[in-house]
Amino acid sequence: MKKILVIGAKGQLGSELKVLSNNYSQFEWVFADRTQVSLDNLSILQSQLEEITPDFILNCGAYTAVDKAETEHELADIVNHLAVAIIAQYTKDHSVKLIHISTDYVFDGTSAVALSEEVLTQPVNVYGVTKRAGELACLKANPDAIIIRTSWVYSRFGNNFVKTMQRLLQERDTISVVNDQIGSPTYAADLAQAMMTIVTAPDWIAGIYNYSNEGEISWYDFVLAIQEIGGYTCEVKGIPSAAYPTPAKRPAFSLLDKSKIKRVYGIVVPDYKESLAVCMKGGL
Repeated sequence: MKKILVIGAKGQLGSELKVLSNNYSQFEWVFADRTQVSLDNLSILQSQLEEITPDFILNCGAYTAVDKAETEHELADIVNHLAVAIIAQYTKDHSVKLIHISTDYVFDGTSAVALSEEVLTQPVNVYGVTKRAGELACLKANPDAIIIRTSWVYSRFGNNFVKTMQRLLQERDTISVVNDQIGSPTYAADLAQAMMTIVTAPDWIAGIYNYSNEGEISWYDFVLAIQEIGGYTCEVKGIPSAAYPTPAKRPAFSLLDKSKIKRVYGIVVPDYKESLAVCMKGGL
């Protein structure tokens, strides 16, 4: 029986993979939290992996506090870059299949068309810089790895934008949301299914892939969809990013082109509103 190690098991994507694992009982699953696989402790990471001896590693762990990363550059780099290098080298040395999750924040946001995997990366914040460094280290150590770039991830698990907006839409009469950052959200359950489609595919085709739900929207549009599905009556106002300054700059446009993952692995990508409705109704 092949063994799958999920790193970052308590996060949104890891939690969705745990639910999905019930449909893949042909595998032995190991769901590792930060104590079992310590991405912030490079001195023990290698030995932790050797103790688990997986056949597949799904690396869903990351330092994702985008604004805090501006002042915690070293920690973000350890988790998002240096730890990834160790994981990738381990998978290369032990013939382990690796899927590593990356982000749309590797782009600078100046494009006007959906971003393919070949577009030049130029991160505009520390988080993006460390994630891009992790991609490069991953592919250098193990060219047979698969990297999936995703965007605006949410889930029924953990803290995320959808849950925050649901709460605010019920608590407040008016909320203001940025309307000039364009992309597409990703329901973590859909991404988890895409990952398992790759794991169980007859052929392993290494490289970088994009995955998010279908649709080209702003965060403002996303909140309008949450409001519509939830039946909330709060007034939602669109504002420019300049009116809501954050420590870390965000890419203004980071819509991902998913044609490669559809073509290579035959993955069907649901529309963002369809998946949002599923999530808000409990993920059934």
